[in-house]
Amino acid sequence: MHSGDISSVSSARLGSSNIWRDNGREVFSVSFREEDDEEALKWAAIEKLPSYLRIARGILTEEEGPPREIEIKSLGFLEKRKLLERLLKVAEEDNEKLLLKLKERIDRVGLELPTIEVRFEHLNVNAEVYAGSRALPTVFNFTLNMVEGFLNYLHILPSRKRPLPILHNVSGIIKPGRMTLLLGPPSSGKTTLLRALAGKLDTDLKVSGRVTYNGHGMDEFVPQRTSAYVSQYDLHLGELTVRETLAFSARCQGVGPFYEMLAELSRREKKANIKPDSDIDIFMKYSIYKHFNHVQAASLEGQEASVVTDYALKILGLEVCADTLVGDEMLRGISGGEKKRLTTGEMLVGPARAHFMDEISTGLDSSSTFQIVNSIRQSIHILQGTSAISLLQPAPETYNLFDDIILLSDTRVVYQGPRECVLEFFEHMGFKCPERKGVADFLQEVTSTKDQEQYWADKEVPYSFVTVKEFAEAFQSFHVGRKLGDELSVPFDRAKGHPAALTTKTYGVDKKELLKACMSREYLIMKRNSFVYTFKLTQLILMALITMTVFLRTDMPKETIDDGGIFMGALFFTLVMIMFNGYSEISLTVMKLPVFYKQRDFLFFPAWAYALPTWFLKIPVTFVEVGAWVFLTYYVIGFDPDAGRFFKQYLLLVSINQMASALFRFIGGIGRNIIVASTYGPFALLVVLVLGGFALSRVNVKKWWLWGYWLSPMMYGQNALAVNEFLGKSWTKIPPNSTETLGVQVLKSRGLFPEAYWYWLGLGVTLVYFVVFQFLFSLALAYLNRK
Repeated sequence: MHSGDISSVSSARLGSSNIWRDNGREVFSVSFREEDDEEALKWAAIEKLPSYLRIARGILTEEEGPPREIEIKSLGFLEKRKLLERLLKVAEEDNEKLLLKLKERIDRVGLELPTIEVRFEHLNVNAEVYAGSRALPTVFNFTLNMVEGFLNYLHILPSRKRPLPILHNVSGIIKPGRMTLLLGPPSSGKTTLLRALAGKLDTDLKVSGRVTYNGHGMDEFVPQRTSAYVSQYDLHLGELTVRETLAFSARCQGVGPFYEMLAELSRREKKANIKPDSDIDIFMKYSIYKHFNHVQAASLEGQEASVVTDYALKILGLEVCADTLVGDEMLRGISGGEKKRLTTGEMLVGPARAHFMDEISTGLDSSSTFQIVNSIRQSIHILQGTSAISLLQPAPETYNLFDDIILLSDTRVVYQGPRECVLEFFEHMGFKCPERKGVADFLQEVTSTKDQEQYWADKEVPYSFVTVKEFAEAFQSFHVGRKLGDELSVPFDRAKGHPAALTTKTYGVDKKELLKACMSREYLIMKRNSFVYTFKLTQLILMALITMTVFLRTDMPKETIDDGGIFMGALFFTLVMIMFNGYSEISLTVMKLPVFYKQRDFLFFPAWAYALPTWFLKIPVTFVEVGAWVFLTYYVIGFDPDAGRFFKQYLLLVSINQMASALFRFIGGIGRNIIVASTYGPFALLVVLVLGGFALSRVNVKKWWLWGYWLSPMMYGQNALAVNEFLGKSWTKIPPNSTETLGVQVLKSRGLFPEAYWYWLGLGVTLVYFVVFQFLFSLALAYLNRK
């Protein structure tokens, strides 16, 4: 890109920074410390540069040597590591200092950070579910549910699902700059509430009520990118390391509005003659410049990652396992607690200003939970973020980190307000928390039928069970509940909302970069799964060696139609082997689907950006595998020795292998479960084989099954292979009492079409089927959800 183009692009980006210019005051001051003359001269030179170049450069100060001017993109791994060590030597102690330095730099020029206030009013969520044996994930139920759902959609059959209430008329406010703890017994609706606030509810749920961000409805922005939802399920690709997982997440999520913020910050500092701390300056610029200028490494492998990724590794205590594979059921990897921290970090590396975290302490000890929650608390308080965290039985020291409490029980909100007032409310209701009892445990037990009586405080009044409904109604008249109701009755003033707070773009970076990111990750996964491809190639070579001995050319003359039948069998076996070679795509696809669905729903990338690399990067593998088969068997079996026909068979088998792989990927995509997909996969292959023109010739197929014969992709492949062989010079002999060549007679005896154009027709139809199956696979990824 020419410098003029760069200038125009940057000007366009900086033009959008006006949203930062009207939210603060201009501050004129001098640097808060005396600068070294040489460093001051270098900084003065940087200040003279245009804005887009000023953001790309900084002053690097190290323990040894003079300060030097660097381009942010050229910051090496060791330099980056030393920078982070200077800023965050001990995560527990230095994280707050780092955040305060960032906030101080922003406040000095009067820049306002975006904040988000989340409101939910009269929110009701209900589900319709199957009960009893119909809820089991069997093949029969899967098929029956699909048929019944289709007939129900057409209003032919009534639905047999039963209603299940999840949330009942809940209202509240999640305020910026305050930590909110969501408590409640299991099945109280905590996960559903968090997903509703994050805009990630399943579409088959019935929802009423309203959730707003800064007064804006969910349809006015993109909630999946404005907020970050941390699931309680740890879904990660086992073949990636912890660092690579976080780097991919950061690369896909981008930096949001923070490039414009940094540009405006730099402009104001220049105008006010302020020189920022050099380490803080490089830290901020590097974490943003890496994304905006797309200088991520072509591969995720290795140490290449942004400062934000390394920062997340440090505060989450994942540095010790940063380069360890995540692992899964079949691959040894990190521990369960480390996976839970990785799940949290995967969303923290993004630019979202609102975080909703579901059971992030599962598998963690109390010390680790305290450290993580404390780090989040520091970020929320200092940088004015928005956060609601669900914890199961938090320790007292962790509980005390929160500012607000939301207590859910039996689908209702029992309490929502300051932590300091929650015990007052329950004492008002006649229940008291014992001195040595954890408050969080008390809150989750006091609404329980089994445990409530032990907390009854007024012994002079006979105890009677207080229902959740009575608690919820009493809270409305409690002073905290009245104050909350008054706040909800006054609509949020949209004029106070920062223009950059809500995201309106669907994806964090442009789609070309998302495709490159998915391509890099898929290539890395293929490298880590190289054993699978090596095993497949070895298996194919072994079968080729066996095939060479069975169909050895010394015992295969070309004199009669029966001789042609033997060659026809060799071609059919070749076709079957090449098609079966793609069967592993079912398991490879299904294993990665849970992670795909999570990242798709978080708007990391579109479905097509994930689907394209799954076949494109495997094209060289197909050429090698098919080449191994053809080069070993073609001349040994004794097919027509013409070199042109040799390469035409090779090309046809490559397209057939690609078509079969796309077919099995599609089956995996619609099955979404290894049991279901492995059931329908062999069934589809059986239908394709039976109607492929060899097991049953065209003349033997029943009339009502002829449509299947013409639709079978294997029929076209079989006919094309046969035409390529039997119209060759080896089969030009004309038997006695005949006007046709031996090759034509062999083709007609098997009910195949003897015209030469059938080779190109078969090749073309095979490629069309490949495109169709790949397109259907992309549609399945885009529109189907997890079961």
